[in-house]
Formats: sequence, structure tokens, C-alpha cells
Amino acid sequence: MTTTLRPIEPLQQEADGTRSRRYQVCVNSRPVGTVGLSTSAVFGDAVAHVRDLRIDEADRRRGRATVAALAAEEVARTWGCRRIEATVPADAGAALRLADALGYTVRNRNMEKRLGGPAPELPAGSRARPMTPEEFEAWRELDAVEYAREWTARGVTEEEALAKSRREQRTVLPDGIATAGMEFLVLEHEGERAGVLWLSLGAGETDPAYVYQVRTEPAVRGRGHGRTLMLLAEARAAEAGRSVVGLNVFAGNAPAERLYDSLGYRTTRHHLYKVLV
Repeated sequence: MTTTLRPIEPLQQEADGTRSRRYQVCVNSRPVGTVGLSTSAVFGDAVAHVRDLRIDEADRRRGRATVAALAAEEVARTWGCRRIEATVPADAGAALRLADALGYTVRNRNMEKRLGGPAPELPAGSRARPMTPEEFEAWRELDAVEYAREWTARGVTEEEALAKSRREQRTVLPDGIATAGMEFLVLEHEGERAGVLWLSLGAGETDPAYVYQVRTEPAVRGRGHGRTLMLLAEARAAEAGRSVVGLNVFAGNAPAERLYDSLGYRTTRHHLYKVLV
């Protein structure tokens, strides 16, 4: 039996320059599922994204999804894409196993924690203060470079990564340090600068808090200040009435992964990629 993809709509050209198209997954011309494919709003035509690959219940566990995913890769190649990506919910075990079997690599994952009880207190000797405008300007340049470095280590070109980093900063921080809903705090321990927290509290009370960055100073790493910064994030979120704190962690950042796991954060989504050759 032959599994193929059949377009079910014309190629869509979006206002942001991306392309997309949906397909039926067919076995001997019989529809057994659907899959969507698009180019990346972040990286442009160089990157494709698999969206909503679904196989009908009666046709599962027969290799249909595997062939459909491989066919989607072939379409991406005809589009001129050099890389293909997918986002998989943490509870979608079958999809994660399929991605692993097809050679996808986990690049990063989203995590979150539900808050409850009183706001945590900082350890003795630790205090937080707002970042100054002068500190913010120095921090912004360092953040752009470090964030880009995380992406280049995971298959993105230096040019793409730095452009993405600066573009996201402009989008997320249109008013710099004064952007509404954002907090930039400096952690000090016994009078010594120990780290920085970038936290979003969102625009409304129902929005989750989001930790954009926890960064400890190189000279004092390994002394528990990363945990203190996370406790600070949770305390500020609780004080603002938020019930959930979310974050992103890059794969391979073992210290951060251990910290978040120990604090009770749980993975919600995996972001995977594969280089097309």
C-alpha cells in the first residue's frame, strides 16, 4: 500500500511572508489523516514547520504517521527549506517517539508551575532591587548575544540567530525597560551583585507570569543564586496575583533543568528540529 500527501487547499501566502498548505494523508487514495506544513515566521523560507499531523484512530499503529512525516520533509525540500521543526505536547508520547525515530532533536522545552500558598521568602542576606536604565542598556546587549549563542549551538546560523534575538527583543520590549508588564530586577547577596531576573507579569490578572531570563553573575555561580532568583520570580508572581509561572529551557542546560525540576516545574511542550539533507 502507498501512503501519499494530497493537497486540500492552494498554497497560502500569508501577509508576514510565510507560506502554508494543508494535506490529506492518503493510503491508496483513501484519506486516513491530515497534516499541515508552513514556513517559519521567525526564520523565513529556510525553515519549515510541521503542524497538526493527525492519523484517524482506525489507521493508527500502521506506520502512516511515519510515512506522512517523511513526505512532509520532501515537500519542505521542494520549498527550499534547510531545516524542519515541530512542536509536540509533553503528554503526546507516541509523537515524541516518532520524532525521535525520524532523527529530530529536542532544542528547547516549555515548562510551568502552578503556585499555591504564601509567596516564598528570599534567603538571609539576599535582596532584590529594580535594574537601573544604565544597567539595562548593558544587559540588553549581553542578552542579545547570549540568546543568539543558544540558537547557534542548536543548528541555527549565526546570522539567523542574532537577527532573531534582536527582533524578539524589539517585539517583546518595545519601550525598553519601561515596557508594561515587564520587571527587571537585580539580585544582591550581602551587598554583592549576584544575578538578574527578567520577568513578565502579563497584561491581565489571568495571564501567567513568565520568566524570560534568570542569569547569575559568573563570579558567584554555584552558590544557589539561581534558585534564589527563581524564588524571587515566584514571589513577585504571587504578589501580583498570578497562579502560574512559565519558562523556556534549552536542551542540554543541565544545571537549569535540574533546578526547574527540583522546584516543581513540569514540561508542557517540546520543540524539535531536524536538518534536511
